[in-house]
Amino acid sequence: MGKKKQKVVLPPELPPEVLEEDIEVSDEDLQFVNENVDYAGFVSNLDTRSITKHVTRVADVKEDALESLYEKRLRKKQPNKEIEENAIEVHPVDALPVKTLDGKLYYRTVPKEIKKVESESNEGDATGQDMNVVKLTKAEKWAKLKKLRKEAKKQAKEEVQQTSQAEVLDEVKKDLSAEEANESKKYKLAELGMALLADPESNIKSLREMLEISKDGNKAIVVLGLKSLLAVFKDIIPGYRIRLPTEKEQEMKVSKEVKKMRLYESTLLSAYKAYVQRLIAIEQQTVYKRVSVRCICTLLAAVPHFNFRENLLAAVVRNISSRDDVVRNLCCASVKSLFINEGKHGGEATVEAVQMIAELVKTHNCQLHPDSIQVFMFLSFDEDLGKPRVSEVDNKSKNKKSKKRKGFEEPNHLPDNGKKKTRQEMMTKTREEVNADFKAASFSQDLSERRRMQSQTLSAVFQTFFRILKHAMKPTSEASSLLGASGSHPLLVPCLNGVGKFSHLIDLDFMADLMNCLRKLAGNGSKSEDLSENSSNYLTVSERLLCCIVAFKVMRNNLDALNVDLQDFFVQFYNLILEYRPGRDQGEVLAEALKIMLCDDRQHDMQRAAAFIKRLATFSLCFGSAESMAALVTIKHLLQKNVKCRNLLENDAGGGSVAGAIVKYQPYASDPNLSGALASVLWELNLLTKHYHPAVSTMASGISTMGTANNQVYHSIVSPQQAFKESSLEQESFVVSGDIKRSNNKRKRGNDTLSCVKVQPDVNLKDQPNENEVRKKLTEHFLLLRDITENQRLRGELDQTTLSLNLYEQYKKQKRKTRKIS
Repeated sequence: MGKKKQKVVLPPELPPEVLEEDIEVSDEDLQFVNENVDYAGFVSNLDTRSITKHVTRVADVKEDALESLYEKRLRKKQPNKEIEENAIEVHPVDALPVKTLDGKLYYRTVPKEIKKVESESNEGDATGQDMNVVKLTKAEKWAKLKKLRKEAKKQAKEEVQQTSQAEVLDEVKKDLSAEEANESKKYKLAELGMALLADPESNIKSLREMLEISKDGNKAIVVLGLKSLLAVFKDIIPGYRIRLPTEKEQEMKVSKEVKKMRLYESTLLSAYKAYVQRLIAIEQQTVYKRVSVRCICTLLAAVPHFNFRENLLAAVVRNISSRDDVVRNLCCASVKSLFINEGKHGGEATVEAVQMIAELVKTHNCQLHPDSIQVFMFLSFDEDLGKPRVSEVDNKSKNKKSKKRKGFEEPNHLPDNGKKKTRQEMMTKTREEVNADFKAASFSQDLSERRRMQSQTLSAVFQTFFRILKHAMKPTSEASSLLGASGSHPLLVPCLNGVGKFSHLIDLDFMADLMNCLRKLAGNGSKSEDLSENSSNYLTVSERLLCCIVAFKVMRNNLDALNVDLQDFFVQFYNLILEYRPGRDQGEVLAEALKIMLCDDRQHDMQRAAAFIKRLATFSLCFGSAESMAALVTIKHLLQKNVKCRNLLENDAGGGSVAGAIVKYQPYASDPNLSGALASVLWELNLLTKHYHPAVSTMASGISTMGTANNQVYHSIVSPQQAFKESSLEQESFVVSGDIKRSNNKRKRGNDTLSCVKVQPDVNLKDQPNENEVRKKLTEHFLLLRDITENQRLRGELDQTTLSLNLYEQYKKQKRKTRKIS
């Protein structure tokens, strides 16, 4: 059973409120109350408890319920006749409200006339009175109701359409006003920019207005504002670094022109500072990242001498290894322009950029994009800065000595007195003043300053290179992998290229450590043990070949100072030839290794040269035409230099005519000096003469016709790199010839070949084997194979049983020992 609803009894209405100020109590009233106390005694007899109980019961009701009760009473007391006459009620079918596009709720209403019609019809049906009046059927009633509902719906739709049209018009007006505002801002930017370019000194304050426009919420306006400011700053920035005056300088009295110039410079510097800060701030947003980075890179390349260069350079170096190709290419291009155009900034920006990149490599543990180190290849160093220069004083002393020897005397020889000393002092002072003025006017840096900056740049560059080489030698557990990079050492290849280019500038004290490091990296992953232990730290064949190339470049550049045996690198290169794969490794690196290690002016040992000739001939059989051409060019070059190696071209029954200490050829030997290649024959050339590529076949036939006479001279013009490049370009458009040429060649040979071709099918028919013999031989062969497999199975079982017996005997022995001890 639910609780019965408590009926709320409202208190009686209070008399109208009267302010205390309006109440006037006279002396006569007070006298009357004092005289007639009995008449006022009813106040003391009031039941205050019941009154307070009623008031508290009403107070317990919620405020909303109490207000609704008061509103009901007011409605009952003051009925509105007009509302009753024209009352609009909600039809039962449309009791739920309807929501407009504005979000407002309204009820579909029905005029009271419809309600009256429904009620009259219902009453007529119920009472059955007024039979003379024509009654409506149910269908007519529903039709009439539908008609009225349709009219009501039409009215509601018209109202909604009117409101929606008004909203659409408001939105269109807003869009038009926004477009007009954007157009006006664009025109304003153009006007301000043109005015600044025409007369920057008088319109310098327009920069702040352009900065305010560039802070707009519209993306197009922001981009246009940033680009406009970039064009303006590139044009109006002076060719010197602005230094704001100090407080003492500001207190000094100066001319109007100086004041005007100071105002111009301070305004320009503050606007430029705000612009740079704005670019660095929006560079974090992905929407404006490319635009901001483009503006920063353009400013750094155009005005590297101006203020706030450090902020721009820090932003560029931070994005030099970005995953976005556009951003990374822009940053690399700006850094390259700094390295190439050092005359704009005097080399200071180069030192800062190199040091920032070195710090970036250190913080990211050598896990950056290769382009971030590739920019070092555009650095240029003056080698004459480190050499001592002969002073003018020494030249003068030499000239004086030579004159004394020849017996010449100066015509204007002054006596050694005080006048001569004062004159010399005056001359030295004037020379110093002239030299100082010349240096200030020529904008040329001091030699010691240039030497200091170059030494700082070199130390930062080689510090970065050695850190990368050291990281490449670490085990896999210590080296972290870069997501998206090819391998765990993405910076190794550009580092090796840089070491090879600047190896002549490395201090000789570090050469031994560098060569040992290159030797270890070249042999990394060559053994199966290393491959199993450090599988992910395994260097590719191209990287190991590059280590060998760099070692030879270092040796060549420091030939007078180094005495290093390169035999280990020849051994590594000899083994790497077999590990090369055309689709996986880079053929350009292999061709460069062939050129530098084998073809450049170097006299090789006869055993080593023969081993490389034999291995390259085998190599050219297995790979494409470009690699084969590079290998054949190298073979030709080695045969031209080593005359005794041409004995490999002789087809003797027992191998080559010249044999070394090793009589038999060892094709799988890891050391070329122990392979015994002089005991073999270049039979691969015979197969290469039938190669599908005409260039390879002609080269092979030309090598095979080389004689063993010492008086024959051959000139090799093409290097392995050129041969590889030309063959790779030809391979794209080369099409293998069909069987048509072969048939034509057979026809030209004569009638003998034709007769042989015709007779061949008859011979085949006569010499067909007997089926019974074939079956017999096949059964014997398969029986033998079955016996072999059965024998292998039985041997395996025997080995297992013997092993188990041995283990059981060992277990017994151990058990006996434990019993004796116990």
